[in-house]
Amino acid sequence: MTMSDSKPISKLASKVLGDFGEKRRWRQYKVRVKQLPENYREAVQAFERYLMVLGPGGGVAIFDDLIDLFEQSAAAGTPIREVVGDDPVEFIDEFAQNYQEDSWKDRERERLTDAIERAAGDTGTER
Repeated sequence: MTMSDSKPISKLASKVLGDFGEKRRWRQYKVRVKQLPENYREAVQAFERYLMVLGPGGGVAIFDDLIDLFEQSAAAGTPIREVVGDDPVEFIDEFAQNYQEDSWKDRERERLTDAIERAAGDTGTER
């Protein structure tokens, strides 16, 4: 197989597996998480699980910012409760609001609205 033969495979792999830059950033994030003190690592992993299930989507940016916050907090010796407050759900939901424009839910809502507008013949007309 020549280099030119591998291009279609690379395009396919890129579509299936996603952007390699995003993967690299994800791996770097995971390494950074492992380097946190145990209690900070446990908190970040809990927020990671929550964001994977209920988060806004949009890639690695939210995790990069989350790890930045916890690395800085650990370095400064800031207690976890001082970082997240009494309600960790409220904290992470507010934190995630900064990433809402990337939400897959928003994209799907827009896609649904556009499809219904096309089906109903509403494109190009006022609502």
